[in-house]
Amino acid sequence: MTQDASATDPVLAGFRASIDNIDAALIHMLAERFRITQAVGAYKAEKNLPASDLAREERQIARLRKLAEDAHLDPDFGEKFIRFVIEEVIQHHEQAKAG
Repeated sequence: MTQDASATDPVLAGFRASIDNIDAALIHMLAERFRITQAVGAYKAEKNLPASDLAREERQIARLRKLAEDAHLDPDFGEKFIRFVIEEVIQHHEQAKAG
């Protein structure tokens, strides 16, 4: 099949449309998550709290690994994903604290 197979293959087109919708939902969910974590970062900066909370991060990772397992998703992938998100959030919190 060619790269444009979805133009002539309605089954493939349907799968790809579903993937596109899920990707859009993921982006919107991440944007909402970051809006909330920006508020958390501003609050932490105002209260002079540390940018990261290692105990919470480890609890979140354990919780999300379990969710991944329950959803039949590789928990290592889930952990890599959430660690990436957490690192980004911490950077934003450090920037909020710096100024």
